[in-house]
Amino acid sequence: MSIKNVCILGATGSIGLNTLDVIAQHPDRYQAFALTAYNNYEDMLELCEKHQPRFVVMVDERAADLLDALLRPKKLAITVLSGAKALEDMASHDEVEIVMAAIVGAAGLKPNLAAAAKGKKVLLANKESLVMSGQLFMSCVNDSGAELLPIDSEHNAIFQCLPQNYTCGEFIGNSVNRILLTASGGPFRTWPIEALRKVTPSQACAHPNWEMGQKISVDSASLMNKGLELIEACWLFSVTPSKIDVHIHPESIIHSMVEYIDGSVISQMGNPDMRTPIAYGLAWPERITAGVSALDLFQVGQLNFERPDVTRFPCLQLAKDAFNAGGTACASLNAANEVSVASFLKGNIPFTAIPDIITRVLETVPVNNVDSIERVLKADLDARRVAEEIIVSL
Repeated sequence: MSIKNVCILGATGSIGLNTLDVIAQHPDRYQAFALTAYNNYEDMLELCEKHQPRFVVMVDERAADLLDALLRPKKLAITVLSGAKALEDMASHDEVEIVMAAIVGAAGLKPNLAAAAKGKKVLLANKESLVMSGQLFMSCVNDSGAELLPIDSEHNAIFQCLPQNYTCGEFIGNSVNRILLTASGGPFRTWPIEALRKVTPSQACAHPNWEMGQKISVDSASLMNKGLELIEACWLFSVTPSKIDVHIHPESIIHSMVEYIDGSVISQMGNPDMRTPIAYGLAWPERITAGVSALDLFQVGQLNFERPDVTRFPCLQLAKDAFNAGGTACASLNAANEVSVASFLKGNIPFTAIPDIITRVLETVPVNNVDSIERVLKADLDARRVAEEIIVSL
């Protein structure tokens, strides 16, 4: 069996680190060919020493220079590159076979498209690529023959619950009645609405079940993460929001379910550890060990489910509305959310202002057809500008 070269976009984040952990468990199957990050050169230095990739990309030029200077005395055969274009070059490199798309936010769109266009096996952990440019991205995958595998735990679970010969992007089939998309509910699931205005960034980032970065943790707290995942699921499985029911499941043991027309409901269960979907994506259609501890249902005791409260957490409904609006509405939704979350994390706006700002942006920015990447990026920029103006006026 030949060793497969893996490019990890976003290597210093939680998904990237978990991917490297799984790769290290299977040195006879995978090797880290290229690692990328924005500016975290100190953590990247440690990864270089441990995994010794052929290439490293730091988007920030100064960070690349600092990393290169630190690596030089170690005499490792590692080429350090810089800039956003280098991300695309690595994602589409001829020697790369698998791309872990784990850059957070809109910044991952172009390199993910580059990987898809070159027909790579794309492990998609960046939901924004489909949120922003769903039709373009799926068309790119289909035209190039790329292999698309979802890594978000929920979408990976849905994929595992569908028939074995299913390919992402295809209609899930008439035998499927609905998709049951699970959500933890975040840290504020039981908080009264009036208390949400006083939420601090540290409270919003304290997810009860998963270890994640700040942005995705805030999205989980607002349920926008589930809204973005709903949009992603629509593109991955070629359905509309009416075919997807979100279930709040605080234990995060069932990662999602598929209900068939005969009444059968198939679920994928496991401890909340991202190494499970990562290992599944890397080895699919095989299975490999991931270093994940066995699920002890006796210790879990019981599994609970609730309907999402869209009054307390309106972001979920905003996401559904944006998908139904079509065109560039989802790109505007994503951009407005990114700007609002960043402002909240800086302490400039209250937590409850996030959905209000997104609503105003969606009401202001025109919806256009998604017929080119340039049209998507323009909608993204327009929405960011409007969001910033709204925040300044608050």
